[in-house]
Amino acid sequence: MAKYDDASWHYSGDYPENLANENAATHIGMFLTWCIDNDLISEELREDAEQEIELVKNRRLSGAEFLIKICDEKLSDVDLNEVGNKFAKDYYEDETDFAEQYNSFADDYADTFDEQAEAKGFEYESFYHVENTFENYELIKTVIDRRFQEWLAYKK
Repeated sequence: MAKYDDASWHYSGDYPENLANENAATHIGMFLTWCIDNDLISEELREDAEQEIELVKNRRLSGAEFLIKICDEKLSDVDLNEVGNKFAKDYYEDETDFAEQYNSFADDYADTFDEQAEAKGFEYESFYHVENTFENYELIKTVIDRRFQEWLAYKK
């Protein structure tokens, strides 16, 4: 099993004091929500968490909550299908040829929410201070949608 990300990597490292560990799952959960919405998850995950997947799709459970409850705070290759894994390897991971040419998920995430905060006249204290809301998911969703289309063209 190869892990793309693990919330514990974040909250056990250089992590803001007095911030809930759950915040380390927000960015991972938003990417996972996008994968769920676009049917890029594995059959195994679909079978193991059918009800929870429907809750995510119906916006009654956030991707971060799903990640914590179902995936033990980890996003790994067993959670995604073949296309999902290929996309994650090129986009979610840093320093790939695709990420160098377009951007990585982490950079898009930081840029998107930094721009949003600036437009509203504030600045996030850290990458982990972005609120885990469906409104914020919709902001990053449009960026991931665009990157996925770019990735499809890139792979041709």
